[in-house]
This record gives sequence, structure tokens and C-alpha cells, in this order.
Amino acid sequence: MAPTAPTRHRYALIGSGHRAEMYVAAMAGDHADVAELAVIVEVNPTRAAYAVAAARRHGAATEPRIIHPDELEHVLAEERIDRAVICTPDSAHADLLDRCLRAGVDVVVEKPLTIDEEGARLVSAAARGTGRDPVVTFNYRYSPRNSALKRLIDSGEIGEVTSVSFEWMLDTSHGADYFRRWHRDKSSSGGLLVHKSSHHFDLVNWWISDIPARVFASGGLRFYGADNARRHGRVVSGERGSADASASDPFALDLRRDERLRALYLDAEHHDGYRRDRSAFDEGITIEDNLAVIVDYRGGPVLSYALNAHSPWEGYRVAVNGTRGRAELDVVERGAVLPGADGRIAVDPSLAGPVGAGYGPRPNTERLLLQRHWEPAQEVPIPGEGGDHGGGDRLLLRDVFRGPEDDPLGRAADYRDGLRSIAVGIAANRSLATGMPVLVSDLDIEVDRP
Repeated sequence: MAPTAPTRHRYALIGSGHRAEMYVAAMAGDHADVAELAVIVEVNPTRAAYAVAAARRHGAATEPRIIHPDELEHVLAEERIDRAVICTPDSAHADLLDRCLRAGVDVVVEKPLTIDEEGARLVSAAARGTGRDPVVTFNYRYSPRNSALKRLIDSGEIGEVTSVSFEWMLDTSHGADYFRRWHRDKSSSGGLLVHKSSHHFDLVNWWISDIPARVFASGGLRFYGADNARRHGRVVSGERGSADASASDPFALDLRRDERLRALYLDAEHHDGYRRDRSAFDEGITIEDNLAVIVDYRGGPVLSYALNAHSPWEGYRVAVNGTRGRAELDVVERGAVLPGADGRIAVDPSLAGPVGAGYGPRPNTERLLLQRHWEPAQEVPIPGEGGDHGGGDRLLLRDVFRGPEDDPLGRAADYRDGLRSIAVGIAANRSLATGMPVLVSDLDIEVDRP
């Protein structure tokens, strides 16, 4: 008997910025047998055209239709769309997710699920009301090093988890980038505690299989922004990074020197006025660059978390303490911010693929150690997968388009996982504003499963 052909779903891609091409390439390439990109929903005609060209470049058999978000519900029905992938700025996620679910379309949404309590209520109501369960793309769960730590904790080698220490360093290229683009506005991104740290809080929730209960946060804008520029003797600049006068500034991003960024943003800005290359030392930045968070979990563990967005190197350090020992994961994604042979600095080192292509004196490394009480430390092997975002994207895309396989690690994430991750960031933002600890139960966010 011949094998049954896989079901091929029709997709709408909502938002066609930098992250979107990963999904375009997947639907045109490795997963073309199960996914057809039928519609691109985008407010900017130039970015939409770039996505269509990318689909052709990656081998799509048919050209997707371009529509404006105002046409969404009508076109979803007309084009018989099965699933939508949302890649817009974070503040738009909840409304678009609600509209798609209520139109009878399943949803895949980039993290964070949404940025505030209002968005969380909308998502929960839409999911309950339609019986559909949105998928949240936490690709860092799929990174082999993070999966290896989850496997180690689940094995019981360190006993019952009592505490976690987690430090994340964003360097002066990738970190600065959040202060050049729309993420600099907390009303659009929720700040780094929601946009970036939702990855990290989800990892901890998943690693220790627990639910956050109380959050206290401290921090502020200590390095970027106009006030800090004045205090530290830097030039306060409202100039764009692509201006000739900024050519020698290591904090400037020249969109003209990157063909993809130029096509997506510089050539597109006349439609909507969005500037991708703002100065990180400009006025009007409302997010923080130095943050510390304490999270108490229901089961007893406590998380100590720190984020710095102007480090000279990029990576993270995690220590998980248990009743029988300790696990430590150290990851260097970029050892120094140094120009390449072409004189440019890659914005995001986590997109560079496998470790080993050293950046300066601190090599790219990842190491997982286990040390039980009264025993020497031992290194735990990490399977080498390679690929974007520490090897996570390829595995994530497989689950997104083909459905999760039997996975003892439970890496596929649903909207409840998305709510639990943003609950920490939203509570932390409230704590920053009030100076007080915040109970997650006092937020209007459903972190418990029905």
C-alpha cells in the first residue's frame, strides 16, 4: 500500500520583516510538501515585495498574494487559509492572533506572545472561545545546549532544584540594536524584560517545570540614551547610522552596507517613516539596558536573573543548584565585538551558526558541567546540531510545520507557555514602576492550564 501523502496547509505570513524570511525559506524549501505560503499580510509594500522575491529565491512554486491587514478576515476566508504565522512588532501580536483565531485559522506566533495584561486577556479569551491553541516559537528550547541542560535536570542527577542563577550578556552590537529600532519604545515591545527575556524566563520555567509566583525587579537605562551620553562624554545624536558622518561610530548601523537590511528598511521607509538605524544615544528611549530580577516559584526554587545590554562579549551563564549537586551551562556566542574582514560587525551573533569561528581572544564556546556533592566536576557532552540560533531554528521549524514528534523534553510551546513567560516580564515591569514585589496571581494573566 502506497504511503499517504502529507496534508498540505495554506499559510498567511503576517509581517515580513527580518525574522520572517526564516518562515518563507522553510515553506519554499524543506517544508514545501506540507506548507504553501499563499498570502503575505504587510502594511509596507516594499517589504511585502521583498518577501515575495524571497519566496521565489528559495524555490516557491507559486507566488503569494500581498494584502493589507485591513483585508485580513476577508482574504483568510477567500484564500482558504489554514494557518497564520505572525511576525509583526510585539504590540500587534494579540490583536492579530485574536482576529485569526476567530476567523477559524490556527496561529503560530513569534515570541513574545504579547506585551501586557490587556493583550494576555485578549489571547486567553480568543483561545478559550475558539478552542484553538496558538503555537509560540520559543526556538531556544530547541538549541542542543539548552535541551542538554533540561535533560540533565530531568535525570535527577542534581536532585530537587532549589535555585537558578541566570546571567545574559548582550554585546555592544546586538545589544545596541534594540535601542536603534522599534524595541526602544516600551509601548511597542514591553522592554527587554518582555521582548528579549521572555526567551529566558521560558527556558527557566521549562527547565525546572515550575510556575512563577512572585517577582521583584530593579534596573534602568544606564548606558544608552541621550542622558547617559551626556554623562559619559559621548555625543548625543539624533542622526541615523546610515549618515556619512557616522561612518566611524562603532555604535552606528549603516543599512547601506547590508543588502538585506537596505532592501527591508532603508528602501522601504518612505512608505511608513520607520527608521531601522536610529542612534542608540538618542532622546526618547523608554526601555532599560541593565536589569536584575528575582523570581520565586510555586514549587520553592528561586531565580536570580540579570541582563546587561552593553557587554563587550555576548552569551549567557546558567547555574542550577539542587539538593544533590549543581549544573552549570556557559555559552559564549561572540567573544568580542570586532570587525570582520569587510570591516563590518555582525549585529546578532546567535545567527552565526555553529560555535568555533572565534571572535577575538575569547573563543566561541559552550560547556555543560555537572558536579554532584563530594564528587569532582564532569563535563556533559552537548550534541552538535549547528544552524541558526544555536541549532534551534531547524528543529523548531520541523515541529511548527510537521507537528511535534514524541518528545520527552516537551519542547513545543503553546499559548500557556507564552503566558507564563511574559507573566514574569510584565510583573517585573510593574515592579520597576512601583519598587515593590509583584505577585503573579495579582496579574490578569492565566498561567494555569485549564
